[in-house]
Amino acid sequence: MQNTAKDEVTVAVEDGIAVVTLNRPDRMNAVNDALRTCLIASLDALNRTPEVRAVVLAGAGPRAFCSGQDLDEAAAVTWQQIVPWLNRQRAMYQAVRDLDKPCVAAVHGVAAGAGFQMALCADWRITTADSRWGQPEVKAGLASIVGSYLMTLHVGHTHNIQMSLSGDLVSGQRAYEIGLVTELCAADELMGSALARARKLAALPPTAVRLSKQRLRAMSQPGFDDACVAGIRAQLECYADGEPQRVMAAFLEKRASKEKQQ
Repeated sequence: MQNTAKDEVTVAVEDGIAVVTLNRPDRMNAVNDALRTCLIASLDALNRTPEVRAVVLAGAGPRAFCSGQDLDEAAAVTWQQIVPWLNRQRAMYQAVRDLDKPCVAAVHGVAAGAGFQMALCADWRITTADSRWGQPEVKAGLASIVGSYLMTLHVGHTHNIQMSLSGDLVSGQRAYEIGLVTELCAADELMGSALARARKLAALPPTAVRLSKQRLRAMSQPGFDDACVAGIRAQLECYADGEPQRVMAAFLEKRASKEKQQ
């Protein structure tokens, strides 16, 4: 079964496994409002479909799982729009967290910013050794808040500080070594490995899985909620200072110049 109602996200379901694909390969699957809205709706529908026993989250194209927030959208946000904008972003992460079925992220290429955080909300992360993972918000003039909290669920404080303050991306191999990634595999085996893991998880008793996931979610929900509120406060201050607007405008100008030359 294929669902192509929204181009930004595609859903294919076979034998109880749903493959949800972020589908903006020309922008490295960067998150804009259309993708965000469609992903939330798709995951909610799958969560309410008894025949679906597990979800695989993937990205279209060869370059990225998800490169983060779409800078065209982020650069256009005014400080008056920060709260509703970040609340929509929070709802996207919550939609992944709210899945009562196992969720496997099949990550190739870049998983940065919003893409990194989305993958951290999944239950199982499978990637290649040469993929790139990270929290580059500080390089865009934004505080590293929600991603820093999500990393506390997976890595120690030293690695969290390193990634949150430097904004540098680490390889999939390094991400696996420090505990951000569950499994490594070869590039040509990525989707096969993700589907195989999803099938194993889907074969488990669903009520036990659902209750286990609900408990795991409840254990981290207060911290996640607090991080989202802190993130709004922090980004309001960043936007008031003007740093994100200056950094993103420079990036977009450089990108436009490069596209004209091609």
